Amino acid sequence: MEDRYRCEMNGKGDRLKLIIGCFNSDRVFYSRHARQEMVKEEFGSITDREVCESVCNGEIIETYPDDKPYPSVLIFGRTNTGRPLHTVCSYNDEDDQIIIITVYHPNPEKWDDYRRRKK
Repeated sequence: MEDRYRCEMNGKGDRLKLIIGCFNSDRVFYSRHARQEMVKEEFGSITDREVCESVCNGEIIETYPDDKPYPSVLIFGRTNTGRPLHTVCSYNDEDDQIIIITVYHPNPEKWDDYRRRKK
């Protein structure tokens, strides 16, 4: 089991604070798809700790309010070693937990500064 990583919430918006709070309280559920993507990531496998670090250091760059069963967001952040990650997650208010839908190392050929999709 990996060491728990605790996030600071200073300077974060309300939605990101809610997400970080779930990480800090170990209320995070990884979908099967997320787990599969983390293992077979083309730039190297992704650990739970890296996901947590990148979310804690991250910013919401896209929102998907019409996603079902819960609205979701795309977070760009870097791990403590500087690795860029994208995390798509949603908040399940019924169970008070974050659902990690997918996580990946964004391809720099498809993203400007990892924040904007290239056209």
